[in-house]
Amino acid sequence: MMRNWIVPLVITWMVTLFITPKMLPILRRLKFGQQVRDDGPESHLSKQGTPTMGGVIFLSGIFLGGLVFAFGNGSALLVFAVMLAFGLIGLCDDGLKIKKKQSEGLSPKQKILLQVSVAFLYLLVGLQMEFLSTDIIIPFYNGGTLDLGKFFIPLMLIVILGTVNGVNLTDGLDGLATSVTSVISIFFVAAAIILKSEHVVVVPGIVTGALLAFLLFNTYPAQVFMGDTGSLALGGFVASMAIYLKLPLFILIVGGIYVVESLSVIIQVGYYKRYKKRIFKMAPIHHHFELSGMKETQIVAWFTVITIMLSLVGLLAL
Repeated sequence: MMRNWIVPLVITWMVTLFITPKMLPILRRLKFGQQVRDDGPESHLSKQGTPTMGGVIFLSGIFLGGLVFAFGNGSALLVFAVMLAFGLIGLCDDGLKIKKKQSEGLSPKQKILLQVSVAFLYLLVGLQMEFLSTDIIIPFYNGGTLDLGKFFIPLMLIVILGTVNGVNLTDGLDGLATSVTSVISIFFVAAAIILKSEHVVVVPGIVTGALLAFLLFNTYPAQVFMGDTGSLALGGFVASMAIYLKLPLFILIVGGIYVVESLSVIIQVGYYKRYKKRIFKMAPIHHHFELSGMKETQIVAWFTVITIMLSLVGLLAL
């Protein structure tokens, strides 16, 4: 059992740790530098030009790990395919940002259309191949489930889009999205074992290994950013993995940071449109804490520890 995820985790960690310093000079030579938001915190101006699109690095490690440890495992390959598809959307977005030399890439409509297309294909293929079922586990209900029936696809589309963009919003500080998602990936390892879905435990094992290696270069002060290439891919992983394990409702628990980050933006925009005033100094909320005097490393530590605690609550809720 433990070999099903520990060996892939360790090997993928080693592979990603090896290829990351090899790929950083390539990103620099290609001038794939971060374009910092004009309205962002002043302290972030120094990040301008730091290599971005680093998601390509850990996705390469995940791809190699998947080839070795998940080849022939249909359910695992489907989750990896969703990750790759969302990563490609992010790659296009990052590429346009670099080409335009600004912080905006794809238009919101283009992003949503592409994300809906990938999400719909995942759900359709998953149901057709019977990798997915329309019932979901209800937290704190002793394994009780609820069959969503014909509402499954529209509701899961909302879950996927919300999760993907929640992870994207969380990727705003050095190591934040990487740290939080690493913890959630470990939660999926434990959940897959508890739910006796050992055949798919290799997926979060591989993802965890790649992220822990990437974190060594992404932590403050970051040598590389994951960009939308990485954050959208990770959002696709979290959403597709949760849906496969029948745990979409658990994203509200273990992904509490994603939820808060997303809500802070919705509240900020809605309140400003109505009253022309801001509730937070800046949204997403990690910037509010940053402008309130907290250091990046403090915020990342707090959000990571909170995610660890929420993941423990999530395991209790199974």
